[in-house]
Amino acid sequence: MVATAVSGIGGTIGFALFHDATASIFVTWQNWFASDALGIITIAPLMIGLASIAREPLAPSETMEGLIALASLIVMSVIVIALPQRPWTTVVPIALLFPVLLWVAARCAPFFAAAAAFIVTLAIVGTTTIGIGHFGDTGLPMTERVVAARAGILAVALCAYVLAALFAERRQHEVALAESEARVQEALTAGAVTTFVWDVGAGSSQRSANAAQILGFDPRETFNSTNFLSRVHADDRERFRALVRGVKPEHPAYSVIFRFEHPDGREVWLEEIAKAEFDGVGRLIRLQGLTLDVTSRKQSEDQQIRLIAELDHRVKNLLARVAVLGKDMRQGSGSFDEYIQAFDRRIQSMADAHALLSKNRWGGADLAELVRRQLVPCATDVNTTIDGPNVTLTVAATQALAMVLHELVTNAAKYGALSTPHGRVNVSWSRRPGGDADRLSIEWREIGGPATAVSPDCKYGVSVIRDLIPRELGGSVDLAFASRGVQCKIEVPLVARASG
Repeated sequence: MVATAVSGIGGTIGFALFHDATASIFVTWQNWFASDALGIITIAPLMIGLASIAREPLAPSETMEGLIALASLIVMSVIVIALPQRPWTTVVPIALLFPVLLWVAARCAPFFAAAAAFIVTLAIVGTTTIGIGHFGDTGLPMTERVVAARAGILAVALCAYVLAALFAERRQHEVALAESEARVQEALTAGAVTTFVWDVGAGSSQRSANAAQILGFDPRETFNSTNFLSRVHADDRERFRALVRGVKPEHPAYSVIFRFEHPDGREVWLEEIAKAEFDGVGRLIRLQGLTLDVTSRKQSEDQQIRLIAELDHRVKNLLARVAVLGKDMRQGSGSFDEYIQAFDRRIQSMADAHALLSKNRWGGADLAELVRRQLVPCATDVNTTIDGPNVTLTVAATQALAMVLHELVTNAAKYGALSTPHGRVNVSWSRRPGGDADRLSIEWREIGGPATAVSPDCKYGVSVIRDLIPRELGGSVDLAFASRGVQCKIEVPLVARASG
C-alpha cells in the first residue's frame, strides 16, 4: 500500500511536469494510485501462482481442467462484450461470469483464479480503451467509464480471490482430514483394533476401514450386526447376546472376550469394549465401541498356563525324586558326613541335568553334552573317550540317564578305572532302528583299572543303575563287574514312555 502511494506520487509529478493537466494534482494522484493498486491486485497473485506451479507442478488432469475453464471464461467475456447496451445487461455479465469463476475457484488451483481475474481485467481495460461493450459506452464521460471499469475489475478480482481462498482452505482441511483418518486407520490396523457404531433404530452398523482385515469378510459385501453375531462361536454366542441386551442407562458399558469364526474357517479371539447411548425415556438408540483381535494375547496366556502346569509337574517330580533319593540313600550310608557328601553330589548331578534342559528351553538335551557334564568331576581328555552320533534325548531320558551316568562315574572314581592313573573310561553309543521307535544303545567300558566287585558302599548306586532305566524309560541295563573292569550296556527307546 505504501509503495503504491509513493508510485502514485511519482507518476503525478511526472504527469504534471510533462503534460498540460486540467485536473488537480490530488485527482491525478488518485488515478495513479488506483491504477497501480489494481495492477498489483491483478498481477501479483498471478506471479505468485506461477512461482508456486514452478515449484510444485500440477497434475495433468488438473492443468487441463483449468485451461478449459479459462477458455470458457474467455468465451463468456466475449459474449459480455458483445451484449447491446440495454438496462438488463447490467446483471447479465454477473450471471454469465460468476458460474465460471465459481468453477475455477472450486475445482482448480488458486493460480487459475488469479489467471481468470487477469483475463477479465484485460477484457475490461481493452473495451474501456477502445470504446466498445458495456464499459466502452461513448455516451458516458471517460471519468465515469474509468470508475466503472475499476469497480468491475475490483469486484471480479475480489470475488475470484475470495472464492479461491475459501475453496483452497476447504481442500486443505479435506487433505488434513484424510491424512488424519489415514493415520488413525494405520494405528488401528497396527493395533489390530476396529471401531464400530450400531444404530439400533435404523438397524445399520458402520465399522472402520480395517474391519474387513480383522474380521475376515469381503469389504465389497455388506457386513451388518446379524452377520457379525452369526460368526460368534456357538459356545460364546448366548453370553455375547445377553451382554448386549443387558445394557441399561445405569450400566451402559460392557467388555467381553469371545471366539469369532472367519469365513475361511479360521478361529480368532476378539475383545469388544462398547458403550450404549439412550434417549430420554431410556431406550437404546446407539451402541459404539472397539473390537480388538486378542488372539496372540490369548495364545500367550494359554501357553503360559501350560508352561506353569508343566513347571508344576516337573517341580513335583523333582521334589519326589529328591525325597526318594534321600530316603533310599539312608539305608546304605555309613556316617552322616558321608551321607551328606554323597547326597550333595547326587543333587548336583540332577542340577546339572536340569541346567542343560533349561539351556535348551526344555526341548531335550544332546547326549554327548550330557555325558561330558557327568564326567567333568573326575574325567580328563587323557582318561576318557566319548564317541557316538548326534542324539537328542527327551526330558525324561535326560534326567534318568544323568542319574545313571553319575553313579557309574562315582563308582569308577572310587573303585574302578578312574581311581588309578592308568585307567580309562570309554563311553560310546549307537542308534539302530526298532519296531515302533529307534533304540539307543550306550556302552560304558572301563579299562586298566583294578578288578572290581559290588561293594557294600555302592549298593544304592548299583540299584539306580540297574532299576531306573527299565522303570522310567522302558529300557534295559546289563551291568557287569568283570575282572578287567566294569562294563555296562544300556538300551532305551528314543521315545520315552513317561514325560519328565
